[in-house]
Amino acid sequence: MILLVDAGNTNIVFGVYKDKKYIASWRISTEGNKTSDEYSIQIMQLFNLSDLDAKQVKGIIVSSVVPNIMHSLENMLRRCFGKEPIIVGPGIKTGINIKYDNPKEVGADRIVNAVAAFEIYKRPVIILDFGTATTFCAVTGNGDYLGGCICPGLRIASDALFERAAKLPRVELEVPRKVICKNTVASIQSGVVFGYVGQVEYIIKKMKEEMSNEEEPFVIATGGLANLIANETNVIDKVDSDLTLEGLKILYEKNKE
Repeated sequence: MILLVDAGNTNIVFGVYKDKKYIASWRISTEGNKTSDEYSIQIMQLFNLSDLDAKQVKGIIVSSVVPNIMHSLENMLRRCFGKEPIIVGPGIKTGINIKYDNPKEVGADRIVNAVAAFEIYKRPVIILDFGTATTFCAVTGNGDYLGGCICPGLRIASDALFERAAKLPRVELEVPRKVICKNTVASIQSGVVFGYVGQVEYIIKKMKEEMSNEEEPFVIATGGLANLIANETNVIDKVDSDLTLEGLKILYEKNKE
């Protein structure tokens, strides 16, 4: 079994891969002050609830965009599984060429998604990851990671209205029936969701223009809110909710001893 760990700003996702298939996946909240003991209790409970033996884990790989949890997280993984985790970062073998001005600046999550998209689709791709932040990444058919852009995520956009405008409530992220709405909650949902759709469509349009020397890029979306936006536009070709875990699995195979 291989343990795949994707530590994001909001959640940590664990995936267990065995015999060419995923046999379990779990999601816990990312908490910066959590100790390795607390992480250990959680992960062992999850393994037990899924009737999995932690001793069967042969390798671990971690992608993280949250530096302040890494000490506790790595200690937990060493303690519970007796393995040294592979950490996605500088020096790791990726199989893609990172064309960023400073490659060390590229977030681990963006690298993992780019590797997965390039290896799976074998063509120019634009990758959208709808997380705490929404990232757009461009990869050529030759595996050149060109870069992209980073935007506030949907929840950040929604919460900012609640936090900065005294009379506006916090709302659930749902698609309203119309753009022109007749109550405050639906009006906020309309502005956030449909405004975001417009942002996505424009950014993809401009990215495709800048990749005009390539075959038409295939647009892939992932992340917890990908379906919400993908259902409202025709510029997203596929939603792949397992893209990050697939990328971690590919990177593990490239870097295992």
